[in-house]
Amino acid sequence: MSEAEQPVFSIEKIYVKDMSLEIPNAPQIFLVREQPAVEVQLHSQGAKVDEGVYEVTLTITVTAKVGEKTMFLTETAQAGIFQIRNVPEQEMDAVLSIGCPNILFPYAREVISSTIARAGFPPVVLAPVNFEALYFQRLQEQQKQGKPGDGIIQLQ
Repeated sequence: MSEAEQPVFSIEKIYVKDMSLEIPNAPQIFLVREQPAVEVQLHSQGAKVDEGVYEVTLTITVTAKVGEKTMFLTETAQAGIFQIRNVPEQEMDAVLSIGCPNILFPYAREVISSTIARAGFPPVVLAPVNFEALYFQRLQEQQKQGKPGDGIIQLQ
């Protein structure tokens, strides 16, 4: 393979594309001593922005509830711009769905933990995510349904 044909993968930029925090039941919710039930949803999406340049956005929504009352809800869209060239087309979906989210996840986890702590709650540290397993699970579901998935992955 000549140098011109060698696969290229580089990070051009990592940034917080969007971030929100809601505490709908403040200030009363700060008096609650029960441990909340925490639900985490992940959504990853990739888009071509230029020749050989892609933006991948990993959106993570964390909701904490005690009973029916929401303690907090935060949504973070951590994005990255990646230069990806000379990668076979059949492998591109895996690169955008596994490789890029693996790079973005630690950044998103830090933003989420810090935001929740600054809001006055104990920090929520998200467990590592196996994006490869989730990717293949999504492929299996798509094959069973005979249609493309929505890219939304729910963790409980």
